[in-house]
Amino acid sequence: MTPKKIAKLMLEKKAIDIKIFDVRKITSMTDYFIVCTSESDPQTKAITSHIERTGKKQGVKPVNIEGQHKNEWVLMDYINFIVHIFSKEKRSFY
Repeated sequence: MTPKKIAKLMLEKKAIDIKIFDVRKITSMTDYFIVCTSESDPQTKAITSHIERTGKKQGVKPVNIEGQHKNEWVLMDYINFIVHIFSKEKRSFY
């Protein structure tokens, strides 16, 4: 999967304010951050599940997923890119 594909998957679940950040020149941790805002807990779950299911179908699984129990900020680590799904409140803070 590519960062653009992740952004498309987010858009399919009506995520807003989607951004792709190329961080290769500022960190060795990953290549890209893909960030979006969700308007509700159910939407956050839907975005996360959609990305995870689509990736698995393509043989791509996250190394780690954090924040699913609160759905305020879900982080999905795919090594080469990290997906951030924020609630409106958390996105405005960060």
